[in-house]
Amino acid sequence: MKEVFFYEKTDDGRTLCKVCPKLCNIREGHRGFCRVRENRQGVLYATNYGQCTSHAMDPIEKKPLYHFHPGTYILSLGTVGCNLRCGFCQNWEIAHGNPASAYLSPERAVEAALASRKEGTPCVGLAYTYSEPFMWYEYVYDTAKLAGEKGLKNVMVTNGYANEGPLKEILPFIDAMNIDVKGFTERYYRDTCAGRLEPVIRTVESACRQCHVEITTLLVPGLNDSREEIESLARWLGGLGRDIPLHFSRYFPNYKFDLEATPRETMLMARDVAREFLDYVYIGNAPELDGGKTLCPGCSSVVIDRRGYKTTLAALDGDTCSGCGKKVDVVV
Repeated sequence: MKEVFFYEKTDDGRTLCKVCPKLCNIREGHRGFCRVRENRQGVLYATNYGQCTSHAMDPIEKKPLYHFHPGTYILSLGTVGCNLRCGFCQNWEIAHGNPASAYLSPERAVEAALASRKEGTPCVGLAYTYSEPFMWYEYVYDTAKLAGEKGLKNVMVTNGYANEGPLKEILPFIDAMNIDVKGFTERYYRDTCAGRLEPVIRTVESACRQCHVEITTLLVPGLNDSREEIESLARWLGGLGRDIPLHFSRYFPNYKFDLEATPRETMLMARDVAREFLDYVYIGNAPELDGGKTLCPGCSSVVIDRRGYKTTLAALDGDTCSGCGKKVDVVV
């Protein structure tokens, strides 16, 4: 447990949490929307500091990050808590449940990543994932700072629902983000996720200026999968840079949603529409539709070949296509 970084005390003993747009005004003895920030006698504490519910050495493509050190591994850590309530949540047991946890200090986390290198695993660093890392802010900040000092990379897999101050403070220690843009309408965010789109847009635009960014959107049938919404999303991202990778994930029934899985035809349509504005568009959760290959934006050669989580740099000379010499946006 640790006192949080971004909050204000009020005259009546409440605490105003300022890490995310929820701006929870928390009474003494109560917790905020995320369930992990608690007011104790007028001091706001992160009750999940160092409490690790999940950890694994994952292929970095599983985050998903396809253009950041492809073919390597990353030590992935997660905790409890989230500041959205997506009805389709794929990790709801962690984000909204009460899973068992064990304390993992920042020092031990960094030591574990470094030890894996000595054992021969091509581990590039640490990923803060599984639930919402901004609700683990103080721990992520402390760990990322220490990891960077030891030459490790730091990755956040996040919903991007954060305020500008906390985002600005942590970005210098983050090397890559996969930001989950749930949909591209305020109505979808309000009705399906209990949030707002605008702060997420701001996070993506800020992060793109400071670190490597890839985007994931889970397509839910009838809710955020129209051609018009997908085009709006891709057009906006393309305005930030055609080289931003976009991953469309296929929805399957989970948590509070029992809709049928996203039709394969919808996934293919989304990919084709987005490719009008973006050079790198991928389909997730449907390997039979898209093997995850990275194509050269110049000559369409396969520059990175993926089969499951087996990744091969097929035609890359550094960050350029060995066939036509076109630059490929990839961190190797």
